[in-house]
Amino acid sequence: MRSSLKDLLDEKKILLADGASGTNFMEMGLEPGFPPDIWNMTEPQKPEKLHQMFVDAGSDIILTNTFGANAPRLKLHNAENDTYEINKAGAEIAGKVAEAANHAVIVAGSVGPTGELFQPLGAMTLQDAREAFIEQMRGLKDGGADVAWIETMSAADEIQAAAEAAVEVGIPYVFTASFDTAGKTMMGLAPASLNELDKALPGKSIGFGANCGVGASDLLVSVLAMTDADPEAIIIAKANCGIPVVKGASTVYTGTPDLMAEYIAMAADAGVRIIGGCCGTAPEHIKAMRQALDNYQAAERPTLDKIIEKTGPLISPVVSEKDGPKRQRRGRRRA
Repeated sequence: MRSSLKDLLDEKKILLADGASGTNFMEMGLEPGFPPDIWNMTEPQKPEKLHQMFVDAGSDIILTNTFGANAPRLKLHNAENDTYEINKAGAEIAGKVAEAANHAVIVAGSVGPTGELFQPLGAMTLQDAREAFIEQMRGLKDGGADVAWIETMSAADEIQAAAEAAVEVGIPYVFTASFDTAGKTMMGLAPASLNELDKALPGKSIGFGANCGVGASDLLVSVLAMTDADPEAIIIAKANCGIPVVKGASTVYTGTPDLMAEYIAMAADAGVRIIGGCCGTAPEHIKAMRQALDNYQAAERPTLDKIIEKTGPLISPVVSEKDGPKRQRRGRRRA
């Protein structure tokens, strides 16, 4: 069953997004360094299976298998000429699962960063990035994606280029940034700055927020800053499932279903409207989050101490009172 994101937000107070793609694809045999986006063309049954698992677990939103499907990243694998086809196929695969679902499901076209630095630090220009995102979003729109899901961004220029591309293509969009460097993005964006950035972007985003980063606790602090800045904004939270721990040849995320259930309840109490998981979040985590959301009873807005009590210490805390709660850096968690 299909719906638009705006309609479903009008219908439901809080929407549950899906979990990770890469870490779950590794369980399906994805080799390190191989771009899973190409599976849309060569092994479509694998992304379809993952979408189905998330829908069965209760997700209202599924992200297409197109995170790295822009020409600058596909060029690393000599697949840049297939950008449109890979994205169109990715949206069609997710759409097939959404249409067969017994509840309304949004197909969000995942649009990740190009991996390039913008001028003057690098060679990428706004126009180059805009053109790359336009080609990607044309495929997503033609494949039936309901919204462009611009995610894991760190630079304002790249968010702007992607937003301009969405407007040019004629597809609604959301955007999220990854706050993983002392409470800011790698390029220095603070969480509350997204509120002002959103006002300056072309068109009108449906929502914005945070994803990935360094764990649920840090991400909750980031979205608290956003809802503080504008309690009426549609804020998105898609946290990693704990933190990664290397065990032999594998990387394991430490978050349990119970931890992710605590996280979704606190995100809801913080005023977040769209909540999901990022790296390490498997269907069993989403199932626990669905149950927690279905049984959710509003509580007080979470404090920093409550966040740490329920989901663990901050891994990369902010260093300025102006940007959020100040906290001493703690040592790494035990594996």
